[in-house]
Amino acid sequence: MLVIYNPTAGRRRIHRLWLVLDILTESGVRFEVVRTLHPGHAAELARQAVEAGVATVVAAGGDGTIADVAAGLIGGNTKLGIIPLGTANVLANELGLDFSPKGVAACLAFGRGQDLWPGIAESRSGTRLFVQMLGAGFDAQVVHRIWAPLKRAIGRSAYVAQTLCELVSYKFPKIDVRLDGEKLEAASVIISKGRLYGGPFLLAPNAQSNQPGFTAALFHHRGQLPALIYGAALPFGLLPQAPGLELRTANRIEISSPAATPVQADGDTAGFLPLTIKNAAGPITVVVGK
Repeated sequence: MLVIYNPTAGRRRIHRLWLVLDILTESGVRFEVVRTLHPGHAAELARQAVEAGVATVVAAGGDGTIADVAAGLIGGNTKLGIIPLGTANVLANELGLDFSPKGVAACLAFGRGQDLWPGIAESRSGTRLFVQMLGAGFDAQVVHRIWAPLKRAIGRSAYVAQTLCELVSYKFPKIDVRLDGEKLEAASVIISKGRLYGGPFLLAPNAQSNQPGFTAALFHHRGQLPALIYGAALPFGLLPQAPGLELRTANRIEISSPAATPVQADGDTAGFLPLTIKNAAGPITVVVGK
């Protein structure tokens, strides 16, 4: 077992990693720990592990770190393990993982496998894999502008603060979307592989992360008030019923905008539009609970 961890996680979350590793050691599980040194390093390490025949590669970090590791596992038989250390941990919530150190260690040592079918985003800046969601528009603007030290210090509350700041100046440019060839428009777009968004909050009730295809959440109403309504509905599980939100399914999605519109993937900055989204060539196996 190879454990790849992102050292940019806060000290409290890194402490959780050492607790998990201590339990694995006490249980007789053999592993190697490597930290990432630069963007893309996790994918390189995972790819090397696949070539070396490592049975399980564990991503210790947030959804962005998990996506980087998953990118290196595509096409191989190596399983993906998760030690959730991020701010939102959306994929871990999606999979119903136990967040306690004892539960995480037990999952990695004895858990069963479950398919996860990632998405691939192709843009001018290159190709990027995502495991849970990709956003274009207002939520991506928040991700692009958030101050990393504040995020590490206060977690999800930093997103709330940044959202309020961006509401003052964001212009909500028109976004053009093609879903399997059908042309639509929106103020913001979130492309989801799973049901959840922003942590344990419901966005796409019928999404299935173990199957190819995506749910496109199209936010049609633009402006400050609709954005506030969408944000207020999220923690109460009411976002799927919010006025102006349309949920559609597709296998190939093209997104563009006449303005310089930011993109985020699994909570990390991912450049700007335009881009094309398609299914990865096949699923990867994720280690989940019993």
